[in-house]
Amino acid sequence: MNKVLLVTGGSAGIGAATVRLAASRGYKVAFSYRSSGDMARRLEAEITGLGGTALGFQADSASEAATEALFASVDEAFGPVSALVTNAGITGSTSSLDAITTATLDEVMDINIRGVFLATRAAIKRMATDLGGAGGSIVNLSSVAAILGGPGDWVHYAASKGAINSFTIGAAKELAPRGIRVNAVVPGLIETEIHAKAGLGDRLAKLGSTVPMGRVGTAAEVAMAIVWLLSDEASYVTGALLPVAGGR
Repeated sequence: MNKVLLVTGGSAGIGAATVRLAASRGYKVAFSYRSSGDMARRLEAEITGLGGTALGFQADSASEAATEALFASVDEAFGPVSALVTNAGITGSTSSLDAITTATLDEVMDINIRGVFLATRAAIKRMATDLGGAGGSIVNLSSVAAILGGPGDWVHYAASKGAINSFTIGAAKELAPRGIRVNAVVPGLIETEIHAKAGLGDRLAKLGSTVPMGRVGTAAEVAMAIVWLLSDEASYVTGALLPVAGGR
């Protein structure tokens, strides 16, 4: 199988770590980004310098037209995707439930849920064996917030990731007969820029000691779980929600 991976939201954090690791494992890697073009170009250059293959494409994950154009661009560059990681996501502004704005709700749900549906739909058309595809693997990014609920700050984000858990289970059952495995990783406290972007730059320092393993995780540790789920080593794994959270 031609190993072609698309990582949505792949220019930084867990997405970029996944791009790096997958490229080192022989995947031709495409990744999308919404606005961080400079970071995307640097990541491309880094991977090319190490002998890998990666291309970044600007795309809004919540846009149907942009998603269709993204997959068409990957088709042209590398061929149809055989693996998909739906990493694009945002927390939205921190807010109590009584103060949350509809603008925040709309943006979080559009990117975190609608975007996953759109990308998965496009991937099915290329992977499904009943449509002439060779099968494939999809890994969604959930969060421990889906279990903990995110009270006081991120209930909206937690709810969107709870939807991803349900989506993963349902999609796995529906798509298994069509040659597509669907799983999710469920990260806990991971050292990425997402906390600072939400105005909670000290969050990891405050909560790291509450993790049973006594520390926060790294993007590279999450990427290793993602790439394993994509691989043939996980050939009998579908519908799994794999915690990468240090026991949290």
